[in-house]
Amino acid sequence: MTVDIEKLRALLDVLTEKDIAEFEHEDDVTRIRVVRGAPAVVTHVAPSHAAAVVAARADTAAPAPGSTEPSADSADITSPFVGTFYRAASPDTPSFVEVGSVVRAGQTLCIIEAMKLMNEIEAESSGTITEIFAQNGKAVEFGQKLFRIKKA
Repeated sequence: MTVDIEKLRALLDVLTEKDIAEFEHEDDVTRIRVVRGAPAVVTHVAPSHAAAVVAARADTAAPAPGSTEPSADSADITSPFVGTFYRAASPDTPSFVEVGSVVRAGQTLCIIEAMKLMNEIEAESSGTITEIFAQNGKAVEFGQKLFRIKKA
C-alpha cells in the first residue's frame, strides 16, 4: 500500500481550515477516517484480505513537557509519518546525533521505521542540535517534534 503523504497533508489542512471535526472516505481498497484530536486511520485491503494500517494525526502533536516554540534562529524537525523512532542504525552503533552535535543539511538525524521500511530523516538545514524530543525505540506520530536545530 502506498499513502501519498502530500495528499494526506493537504486533506488534513483543508479539514483544519474548514474546522471539520470528522471526515470519512471509503472505496474498494482504502478507508480513511479522520477525527480531529484522534488518529486518522487509512486501511488498505490487499487481495489476500490482509489489512495494513497507517495512522496520521489530524493536528500536530502537543509540545513536549518543558519545551517551547522555536526561536527565529531555530527550526523543529518533525516526523513525516507514523512509525518507530531510532537514534542509531542499530542497537550496537552510536546515535546519529546528540544534543550539541553540529549537523549539515542532508545529514541523517534518525531512522523512522514505518511498515517494515527504514526511513532516514535528514537535517533540513545546517546547525546545532539543541533538543531531542522523541525517545529511542518509541512510536512517533505524524507531525510530532523530533529535534530542534539552532540554524548556523
